Amino acid sequence: MRKPWRDRFAALKNLPPAMELLWDSGPQRMALAIACRLIAALLPLAALWIGKLVIDLVVKAAKHPGPIPHELWALLAAEFVIAAAGAILSRATTYLDGRMADQFSAEVSARVMRHAQELDLQSFEDPDFYDKLERARVQANDRVGMVNALGTLLQQTITLTSLSIGVLAYSPVLFLLLVVAMSPAFLGETHFAFQGYALAYSLTPMKRELDYLRDLGTKKESAKELKIFGLGDYLRDRYASVNGEIIDRNERLAGRKLRAGAVLAIIGSIGYYAAYALLVIRTLRGGLTIGDLTFLAGALAASSSQIQLVFVTFTGIADQALFLSDLFQLFKVKPKIVSRVNAIPAPRPIRDGIEFRGVSFAYPQSKRLVIDNLNFHIGAQERVAIVGANGQGKTTIVKLMTRLYEPTQGQILLDGVDLREYSLADLHSQVGVIFQDFMRYDLAVRENIAVGRIQDRLADDRLMGAAAKSGADKVLARLPDGLDQMLGRRFAEGVDLSGGEWQKIALARAQLRDAQILILDEPTAALDAVAEFEVFQRFVELTKDKMAVLISHRFSTVKVSDRIVVLEGGKIREEGTHDELIHRGGTYADMFELQAASYR
Repeated sequence: MRKPWRDRFAALKNLPPAMELLWDSGPQRMALAIACRLIAALLPLAALWIGKLVIDLVVKAAKHPGPIPHELWALLAAEFVIAAAGAILSRATTYLDGRMADQFSAEVSARVMRHAQELDLQSFEDPDFYDKLERARVQANDRVGMVNALGTLLQQTITLTSLSIGVLAYSPVLFLLLVVAMSPAFLGETHFAFQGYALAYSLTPMKRELDYLRDLGTKKESAKELKIFGLGDYLRDRYASVNGEIIDRNERLAGRKLRAGAVLAIIGSIGYYAAYALLVIRTLRGGLTIGDLTFLAGALAASSSQIQLVFVTFTGIADQALFLSDLFQLFKVKPKIVSRVNAIPAPRPIRDGIEFRGVSFAYPQSKRLVIDNLNFHIGAQERVAIVGANGQGKTTIVKLMTRLYEPTQGQILLDGVDLREYSLADLHSQVGVIFQDFMRYDLAVRENIAVGRIQDRLADDRLMGAAAKSGADKVLARLPDGLDQMLGRRFAEGVDLSGGEWQKIALARAQLRDAQILILDEPTAALDAVAEFEVFQRFVELTKDKMAVLISHRFSTVKVSDRIVVLEGGKIREEGTHDELIHRGGTYADMFELQAASYR
């Protein structure tokens, strides 16, 4: 038990930054909510005290019949004001809590998105990081309850304190008896709250698998194969199996909590009724008035209830604080690839080009060199094609050129200056990349194209110009709403495109970016032969006055390049023009002949 307690109290350090997040999301509403709770917290004691005065006054008047005392009407009016104030404050607090929860959720979501955008690419290729990110992502919604719980705890604590003062004024022993009786319940709540967090933590990978299976069984991308291969029953059975294990483990914990909670609740009730019995005995012996008995009985009942509520709320918040550990641990993950202090802007124009000088690279948690002592140069306005079998390091070169990764050894120079000396954001502004797995955004056409230069999303002339150069203008011509047509099937009135049409939209992004370096990673992978021919008719225009890197498996497309680099085992096997390499009769010629033979 020592470690759970240590972890639980250590997690409370998350509350100050959580409160800072809450305050930042809406300081005025938070201040108003606190004020409402402070007033509402004192109302129970005031109501009990006025009730005591009313009963004592009624008992006194009953013993001496006569006119109704004027003070009685004032006390009854005060009770009405307290009741009305309580009702109004309760509704106001509920309203403010709801609005703060919305703002808190939005603030946390925005910060998670912003932080994720700053992290290195390698973080997103690490399954452990993905588990952490998933746990942190749900904080934006699942931790909304903590917003209300913190305010509730403040109100309960003030109410308990005020009631305790009333009880302590009559008998400290009674209150101490009540606290001792409630302590087992508190210990039980904290124990099971920690176990709940530990269980939820361990279930994260399984919940991610559930999300994946759910998506796999409902997304249009997988629908064809599910039908053809008859995978529906298998996926449902697997989903049911994983979900069943999650439910079973949750039920086992809930059962243990139910049994232990019942026993501890009985212990708490014994403490309350023992204290209540002492009050009755003192009243019968003349030590307390009927009003005193009513006040203390009410204060004890309310204190008993408040002690349990405070314990439950506190352990709930401690539980939430443990979950918040994932959120703040995510915020502590810092990118390693950042701009240096006094970083310089990327050169305009690029004069010498990019040079790989003794570059080697291995992915994290791997000793295999994907790139091995690579040395080559790409001129400022040169079109270079990189070819090779899968896994030879072609796309890795793109990631290194764009500083998505850093070399394990060696340097990458731009105009003779190490890439690490340049401002990262400015360097990226001079690079246009279309990856093989480019994004298909369920957004309007104008936004899909403007991804390349988002500030131009309303510049129709620039968007249409980029579309014309990439061949996407023909796609636009048949869309009912043109640039404002919603793409994809996620939202109403969305129109899906063929693979080739999506690829032309992606090429338009690269054209709109108007960067000095254009990188096309398998740009025609989804195109048929006719569409591929159309794209490469425009390739010279797309890369005019630019440094261009073309990665492709189709050797028919790389012939337009000034130079072809053949990669094998992370090293340059050979390089030259298409004709030179064919004449040389080496690896490239063999691969070209093998591919060409399939078309004969």
